[in-house]
Amino acid sequence: MSRIKDFYTRYLSRINKYWLVTILFLGLTFTAGDSNLYKRYVYDEKIRSLESEIEHYQEEIEINTKKLNDLRTDKEGLERFAREEYLMKKPDEDVFIIKEK
Repeated sequence: MSRIKDFYTRYLSRINKYWLVTILFLGLTFTAGDSNLYKRYVYDEKIRSLESEIEHYQEEIEINTKKLNDLRTDKEGLERFAREEYLMKKPDEDVFIIKEK
């Protein structure tokens, strides 16, 4: 017990008790428990990154939906797509594939 009193008289007796309690409270808030401020910050960063991913994929879905609707309605577009992507050709023509370096 004398160690605690000695520590108190040396260091803590000069500090205002209200400041000490405030500092301890802030220290516990930043470090203790499942909902400390650091973990909340990390979770908020993860939420922001996931929301940006959601926006990216929604844009991809819109673009692909538009392409799909174009392929369903436009016969020439469907033929062009089949020729470019799947290298399809008519029976009487030759296809040359040019690879870029």
